[in-house]
Amino acid sequence: MDKLKILVVDDESRMRKLVKDFLVRKNYEVIEAENGEQAIDIFFSDKEINLIILDIMMPKLDGWQVCREIRQYSKVPIIMLTAKSDEKDELLGFELGVDEYISKPFSPKILVARVEAVLRRTASTDQELIEVGGIVLDKSAHQVKIDGKEIELSFKEFELLTYFVTNQGIALSREKILNNVWNYDYFGDARTIDTHVKKLRSKMGQKGDYIKTIWGLGYKFEVDA
Repeated sequence: MDKLKILVVDDESRMRKLVKDFLVRKNYEVIEAENGEQAIDIFFSDKEINLIILDIMMPKLDGWQVCREIRQYSKVPIIMLTAKSDEKDELLGFELGVDEYISKPFSPKILVARVEAVLRRTASTDQELIEVGGIVLDKSAHQVKIDGKEIELSFKEFELLTYFVTNQGIALSREKILNNVWNYDYFGDARTIDTHVKKLRSKMGQKGDYIKTIWGLGYKFEVDA
């Protein structure tokens, strides 16, 4: 089996080496980029990159600009690294389609665990099709169609919709959603979920009404009769 390929983008060579050493031990292939321009060049010349670990504060192009550029063409999972712990930055990251967000300093073991969690979900070979209320969700292709028309979802939006659909009729707390969709103990603000739900509802059109708000708790996916 071919090694999964990860692009590590950071202007600090020490940080790149630290991350690379831990990933290589887990049998990943690692490509390095020292700035945003180089990252974009590498990404678009190598069609086999499975995941990107992306620093925000970099010369030439910062992480936000790199993320915006890549998201125009690809849903490749992106884990954002930042020295900041500003909530606004975190929410912006999720709005741009970032899949995970890790503040420096961090434990390399935690980073590797999150890499593995994201790749497990994207590499799922589950061929199951779920059809409910005019929504067709193809888990293996990471594709959603509503009334026969495909809608574009980020990786995390797709995971969130899948979790809602497979737990139809069940009241889900924000904590439970974070633990299952983000797949790790998340200590940020629960508004992260609200931001994702708002975008997901908007993309789903009228079918977005299936995601009911349960005030003081979280959400419930329920198909109207």
